[in-house]
Amino acid sequence: MKEFEAIIIGAGQSGVPLAKKLAQAGWKTAIIEKRWVGGTCINDGCTPTKTLVASARLAYQASRATDLGIEISGYQVDFKQVMDRAAGVVQQFRSGGIAGLEKTENLSLIYGEARFTDNRSLTIEDPDGHTDQYQAKYIFIDTGATPVIPDTPGLNEIEFLTSTSILELRDLPEHLLIVGGGYIALEYGQMFRRFGSRVTILERSDRLMPKEDDDVCEALTEIFDQEGIDVRIHTSVLQYERSENQIEVTVKSKEMESKIRCSHVLLATGRKPQTEFLGLEHTDIQCDEHGHIQVDEFLRTKALNVYAMGDVKGGAAFTHVSYNDYVIVSKNILEGGHQSTEGRMVPYCMFTDPQLGRIGLTEMEAKEKQIEFLVAKIPMANVARAIESSETRGFMKAIVDKQSRQILGVTILGEQGGETMTILQVAMNAGISSTQLADMMFAHPLYAESINNLFMSLPE
Repeated sequence: MKEFEAIIIGAGQSGVPLAKKLAQAGWKTAIIEKRWVGGTCINDGCTPTKTLVASARLAYQASRATDLGIEISGYQVDFKQVMDRAAGVVQQFRSGGIAGLEKTENLSLIYGEARFTDNRSLTIEDPDGHTDQYQAKYIFIDTGATPVIPDTPGLNEIEFLTSTSILELRDLPEHLLIVGGGYIALEYGQMFRRFGSRVTILERSDRLMPKEDDDVCEALTEIFDQEGIDVRIHTSVLQYERSENQIEVTVKSKEMESKIRCSHVLLATGRKPQTEFLGLEHTDIQCDEHGHIQVDEFLRTKALNVYAMGDVKGGAAFTHVSYNDYVIVSKNILEGGHQSTEGRMVPYCMFTDPQLGRIGLTEMEAKEKQIEFLVAKIPMANVARAIESSETRGFMKAIVDKQSRQILGVTILGEQGGETMTILQVAMNAGISSTQLADMMFAHPLYAESINNLFMSLPE
């Protein structure tokens, strides 16, 4: 039995900084990783996709250069170079993460798969199949999530893609069919359309991004239509078939069945927590019906001194949430703090173009809570910098308490939407009212300057 003071299962965006922090505090610490250091974010999430988004945006700008009076005689997308560049950035980030762990005293990086044998003990199977027994006073679970593979007839007969395997492509798909209408589907859909693929997106519900307000969904659908992306709502897949060199997909839209032929299928139907093989049945740890580990507001499981962080515990599945989980756990354990997840404000940004940045309540949620509120809203077409830059798609919107004029929520669908949303997140945290922001001086001509106009649109 190998003894440690702390063992972290999973080298993701909670696990890596926590392992280093505990080791630097003098704890004998081990971090176990079965795949790659960095978790989803670095290896097949934020890092590669935002690298690809940058290439896709440059292609889009080149395609519309004449709108700004610039003639480009022609451009080509070297898809292999685009994908190789993304892989290179991933390798750079991953290598940096490994180096940071390996040079930290009191910290052991161990590659293998962990399985609980009781609340404090683990069996670790290394890549060669050898097993060792480990025990620790504290155990932290940061195993993340993995793509959901639906049980659809014929799926096993085709070579489908997920958000992980699509990064292995080096030949551009002729026609990419995306199943799902969430942020993964929309980012990849727009990206591959700009690279030159035909793109079809299938969404079962009555709109894209069903958790967003109607005006957001309508604007995004219009933007995708402008870019030649075929969006089909109320549409589900009945069957997949391999047909010569293509894939034939039978779909149902309302009561009508039809067939779509495509070259590639990307499944973007959600993610599930990686808890199935952790041996949690040997512990006091409890999961919900979806497999997410249940935790309290301090991220503690039902097992003493066992914590869960990041996507594996459910809730908003974002890198910044995972990192904030690390902050809460480390401060509480090492500094005797009392930080909690209760009431924390979770920002969100989808990196379509234009970006969708959101914080706090949507209009739909404010209505459900029966709050008396006002809506401040202006189109990006009224933002000076957007007009000057020819980036006028989208809008700025804020939900404001009718009496106090405190900001309850913000949605920015527009160029630099995430950056502008973040300014308003800081204002919300600081209790700065919409009235104060309407009167505040911002530098001209920034996108952020339109915060003045946004809140000036409110009635007196």
